[in-house]
Amino acid sequence: MSTEAKKARTTVTEDYLKAIWSAESVGRGISINELAAKMGVVASTASENVSRLKEQGLVEHAPYQKVHLSVEGRAIAVGMVRRHRILETYLHEVLGFEWDEVHIEAEILEHAISDRLLDRLDQALGYPTRDPHGDPIPTATGEWVAPITRPLAELCEGGEGVVARISDRNAQVLRDLERQGIGPDVRIRVDRVHEGRGMSLAILNDSGERPIVLGVEHVQSVHLVDDEAGV
Repeated sequence: MSTEAKKARTTVTEDYLKAIWSAESVGRGISINELAAKMGVVASTASENVSRLKEQGLVEHAPYQKVHLSVEGRAIAVGMVRRHRILETYLHEVLGFEWDEVHIEAEILEHAISDRLLDRLDQALGYPTRDPHGDPIPTATGEWVAPITRPLAELCEGGEGVVARISDRNAQVLRDLERQGIGPDVRIRVDRVHEGRGMSLAILNDSGERPIVLGVEHVQSVHLVDDEAGV
């Protein structure tokens, strides 16, 4: 997508497409009410915006059905995800922002930078494949490889895995997890499940293991790959 074509789109359009993509990335579409809640608007406003996106050929939607991206809409959304995650990575690795700070900054910058600058940032970073939270970064052609992950919350006592990604939806949770030593590529074992209260875990490394305890929201934010699979 050219920089000129991007200039013709509004920030609202890009944010809506990215929100719909986020729902589709976990295997489902999104209802008007769900989209309204995600965008922080009333349902009538979300409905009007979806109608506009449909007229532009960017989404598919029938009354009382889920909203889905069209081929063109998905390409734009994936491009925005690429922008967001490259910016997060640059802010964290080069400018020294904490990983709980980069999401909000990237949300602002992703609408403003040119394709040329984005490509230069990508090059300067050495073409990273993951952002600071472990989420895959699409290539310039919209492709990426995402490992098959499972939520930490699904592991039973004695189960092990390697952290692949951490949800960035709650900055305080990110800070707590970093303080506990939880991040991408960290190997952990579930020692005890405290029903409704979290988990007791062990962080495993070459020097031994270290016990920690995570609450429910923290557990729900962590996603793993099998130890032998790598990330």
